[in-house]
Amino acid sequence: MARVLMKGCEAIAEAAVRAGCRFFAGYPITPQNEIPEYFARRLPEVGGAFVQGESEVASINMVYGAGAAGVRCMTSSSSPGVALKSEGISYCAAARVPIVYANISRGGPGVGAIQPAQQDYYQATKASGNGGFRMIVFAPGSVQEAVDLTYKAFELADRDRNPVLILADGVIGTMMEPVVLPDMMPEEEIEAIKESKKTWTVTGHKLDYANRGWVQPGQWDTIKMQEENEIAAELYASWEKDIMVEEYMLEDAEVVLTGYGVSGRIAKNVVDSFRAQGVKAGLIRPITVSPFPYGAYDHINYDVCKAVLNIEMSIPAQFVTDVEAGVKGRCPIETCLCSGGNVMSRDAVIAAVKKIIEK
Repeated sequence: MARVLMKGCEAIAEAAVRAGCRFFAGYPITPQNEIPEYFARRLPEVGGAFVQGESEVASINMVYGAGAAGVRCMTSSSSPGVALKSEGISYCAAARVPIVYANISRGGPGVGAIQPAQQDYYQATKASGNGGFRMIVFAPGSVQEAVDLTYKAFELADRDRNPVLILADGVIGTMMEPVVLPDMMPEEEIEAIKESKKTWTVTGHKLDYANRGWVQPGQWDTIKMQEENEIAAELYASWEKDIMVEEYMLEDAEVVLTGYGVSGRIAKNVVDSFRAQGVKAGLIRPITVSPFPYGAYDHINYDVCKAVLNIEMSIPAQFVTDVEAGVKGRCPIETCLCSGGNVMSRDAVIAAVKKIIEK
C-alpha cells in the first residue's frame, strides 16, 4: 500500500475515521489541536458528526452519550484537559460504554508547558479517574504505531465495553512521518457493529432498570456495585493476552535501556549505536503500559546485566515504578530524566549509559 506523510495527530484522527469512528467531541489545547481540527473537516465527509464542546467536561459527556447510543466515538486532549475529562471517563467505565480517547501529553503539573512531556504516566495507568477502574493504555513510539494502535483501540473498546486510551507524548503527536493507513472500514460493517450493540444501547426504548442498571451508575446499591466491580476485575485480568512490548537484543545485554513512547524510540537508537561499538546494550519498550509487560523484565540475563537504565520525560520519575516491579531487585536501576517540556536528548542517554559502563 502507498505511504503518505502525516503528522501524528492527523494520522491518529484519520486512523480513527477508518476504524469507523463517526462522532468526535473535543476542545482546543496544545499540542493536540490538530486532532479536532482534522475531525472537523473529515467527519462530515463520511457522514459523521464533529462537535467542539464549550469545555472538556462537556465534550467527554457528549462522547459518553454517543457511545451509549452505540456509535464508535472519540475525544482527545492534552494533560490538564484530560484531567478535566476524568469524571466523564470514570462514568464511561462504570457504565461499560466503549470510547477511545487520546492524550497528547504536555509538561506539568498544572497547566504547565505546551511542549511534550511524559508526566501523565500515573494519571494514565494508575488513576485516570475515581473508583479504581482500569483501561488498556497504548503508548506508541512512532506515527505508524499510533495509526495501528488507534485502529486497534476501537476494536478493543467494543470488545470489552470499556474506555481505551492512546497515550502519546507531544513529540509523537506533532512530528511528521510516512505511514501506511489501514483500509477504510465499509459502511455496512460499521452499521453491523452498531446493530450488534442494541442489546445494551440507549435507543429511546423503555428501560428495564433491573437489567440495565448501568445506565445510571450512581444509583446502584452497594451489593450491585460490588458485583459489577468483581465482573470488571475479571475483565482486567483477561488483558494479559493483550500485552504488547518490544524486546531488543536482551540475550547478552550488559546494560538494558527501558522507556516508552519517544523515550523508548530514542533508547533503541542508542542501543544500535553502542552495539556498533561493541557494547552489549539491549532494550525493553512497553507498547501497552496498562497492562504493563512485567514479564519482559524476566527475560533480562541478570548474570551479566550491570544495570537497567530507566528513560523518561518526567521528574520525579513515574514509569520507573513499574520498571522496579518488573526488575524485582535483581539488578540496579539508574535513571535518565527530563521534564517540563524538555525533550529527551540522545546525548543525555548516551552519557547515562557510559556512566553505567564506567562503574
